[in-house]
Amino acid sequence: MPTVRRIILFTLLFALVVIAAIGLSGLLGRLLDAGNALASSDVTGLARSLAFTLIAGPFATVLWWLLWRRMGQDERSSLAWGLYLAGMSTVALVTASATLLTTAAALVRSDWQPRTFATGVVWAGVWSWHRWMSRHDRKRPSRLVTVAPILGSVFGLVVGVGGLVTAIGSLADAAIDGFAPSVVVGDPWWRLTLQALIWFAGGAAVWWWHWFADRARTLRGGLADVALVAAGVAGATVLSLGGAGTALFSLLKLAFDRSVPVAQILDPLGAALAAAAVGALVWRYHRGLAVTRSDQTRLAVGVVTSGVGLVAAASGLGVIVNSILAATTVTLAGSDTRSLLLGGISALVVGGPVWWAAWKPTRPVDAVQVGATGRRVYLVLVFGLSAVVAIITLLVIGYRLFEFALGDATGQSLVDRVRAPLGLLVATGLAAGYHFAVWRHDRSAITAAPGRERTIARVTLVTGADPEPLTRAVADATGAAVTVWRRSVGAEPAGTDPAGPTAQQLVDALHGVTGKRVLVVTGPGSRIDVIPLQD
Repeated sequence: MPTVRRIILFTLLFALVVIAAIGLSGLLGRLLDAGNALASSDVTGLARSLAFTLIAGPFATVLWWLLWRRMGQDERSSLAWGLYLAGMSTVALVTASATLLTTAAALVRSDWQPRTFATGVVWAGVWSWHRWMSRHDRKRPSRLVTVAPILGSVFGLVVGVGGLVTAIGSLADAAIDGFAPSVVVGDPWWRLTLQALIWFAGGAAVWWWHWFADRARTLRGGLADVALVAAGVAGATVLSLGGAGTALFSLLKLAFDRSVPVAQILDPLGAALAAAAVGALVWRYHRGLAVTRSDQTRLAVGVVTSGVGLVAAASGLGVIVNSILAATTVTLAGSDTRSLLLGGISALVVGGPVWWAAWKPTRPVDAVQVGATGRRVYLVLVFGLSAVVAIITLLVIGYRLFEFALGDATGQSLVDRVRAPLGLLVATGLAAGYHFAVWRHDRSAITAAPGRERTIARVTLVTGADPEPLTRAVADATGAAVTVWRRSVGAEPAGTDPAGPTAQQLVDALHGVTGKRVLVVTGPGSRIDVIPLQD
């Protein structure tokens, strides 16, 4: 019942705060909009803002006061309290940042947007209020305290990178226009550059605040590693490869296919070069951070980079096959076929080397990586998805063959009907075959390797020290899967060694212990408690 009560109350508080903030934003926007009457013709909007503010606002205040007053240890350790603060802080940060940056960017073109600014001010207040609660000495949550800093750093990174790419791309386009002048319609280039710089500065500030001031950079494991790999590595790799492929395609078009004006060919070049450069810098920075993380995180960085390169290379190969088949037909031969071929070559040239450098197919794989769960999941995932796509393309090819045999009157040749799915079939078939062969080789290597005695099935390790060396030592010594529970800050008695026991001491303590599940509690000091659990 206490859990259900907390879920209901914090969900209700979340909804009331959002509704009250929307209403207050509407009222403040009308006050700041000096050019219009308070109600003007939008009586419905004013009534809605008044209702949201004067009804939801007092209810939210009373409910918050009741929850805040009874905020004890049980409430602080509840998942609902931590989830509420993390969710509301993130929503407020995103809304406030986006609206304030939109207002600042609009001022560059002398466009004052009071209602957007009012929304940003109100939500900035909501964010400050919830940040104060999350920092309170006696009532801050003890769970999910790292979610808001991690999500805030990811949001700031995305906004900052987007603004920087747009700014550099605008400058590059202006420089390219000097060599290939074109008719410019709309705002001058410097206005777009200045607006993009505002977004870059805002995103960089949000990222810096959470990454350094809130110490999101020092977080390890769980969501922190997932965000590092997903946003800092995978997202940056996609951005960089996409930009590099587009830039290479534009240059190849310029050299081999000028069926359209030069200005049109070079139009995407500036943004593509900016995306490639910024994405590479972001990837390099986060890859350097991943080197200091766990073995699983380092492996994830490699397979994610390899996967993005593989998708680009396989797509390019499929497009190349498609274009070669298209060249054999009469109706589609010419400049369109050439553009298709150049696009496939660009994707293959950009994605192939990245896949090769990340996957290293010619280098022997050590025994630790062969048996790693991340590598096996990656191989099975690539093989499975490739096989599914290959089967679907076979069905499409079969459908096209029967359609042609039955005399459909579309006028297309057989090659023209099947060239697109056939190119995709070639690419996915090669990817599926290669990764299935690698999976079988890894499986044979694991089977042939000398077996390690598995004395414990699962170890739950409770520690306040760095869990990585302890986890690795337990897994190597017992073959067990290890789950880490971190001690809360300040749990160690005064005068004890915060480093805790060494990995060798932990292995010695587990010597001779057998069972399916074992609880290991380290500390205070070098103390180790090993507790076999009943099934």
